[in-house]
Amino acid sequence: MRTYIVLLGPPGAGKGTQAKLIAEKLGLAHISSGDIFRENLKAQTELGQKAQGYMNRGELVPDDLTIAMIQDRLSRPDCEGGALLDGFPRTAEQANALSKMLLELGGKVKVVPCILVPAEVLIERLGGRWSCRAAGHVFHIKYNPPKVAGVCDMDGSELYQREDDKSETVARRIQVYEAQTAPLIDFYKKQNLLVEVDGTQEIHLVTEQILAAIAKAG
Repeated sequence: MRTYIVLLGPPGAGKGTQAKLIAEKLGLAHISSGDIFRENLKAQTELGQKAQGYMNRGELVPDDLTIAMIQDRLSRPDCEGGALLDGFPRTAEQANALSKMLLELGGKVKVVPCILVPAEVLIERLGGRWSCRAAGHVFHIKYNPPKVAGVCDMDGSELYQREDDKSETVARRIQVYEAQTAPLIDFYKKQNLLVEVDGTQEIHLVTEQILAAIAKAG
């Protein structure tokens, strides 16, 4: 049976970082809803532009747009053994849609690690984040500053702050998460799939805790 893991947590909790580490460790495809949205935007697809509009306002992308992109991604060859989902599902409705998708693909969600981080820490993390225009390399003015202010260490391109990383949008994103996405935690708790993880720890400790939860799930 294919192995599917759903990684939960609010914006800025470190889902992306942990998802890449865990997926590589387990040999699973890393499915990031954010990456999928950006790929569609870069290709100037109508779907991508619509999704970016919602993201820039700190709002959730409507289910029909998100589900269509995720379903297409899960049908690709690199997901034959399963996948680690980062940023999807975000609502109980999306979770139900995911369950149906996975049944058709011959699998189901194995475990749902949920990274917990206080709101004040999230605002500090996201508000200081800057990305490069060429390839999206991410820096932080406090935790990971570039060697030269405003310039990417990797490719020398200009650094800029994404609309959804600006302070006012960050606050809105957290509010949206708490109001619309947090109930998803209860959804998976009722299925005994949720495992809470302390996201304020060092990155390697968070990784170890997530891997332990996955191993325990069998």
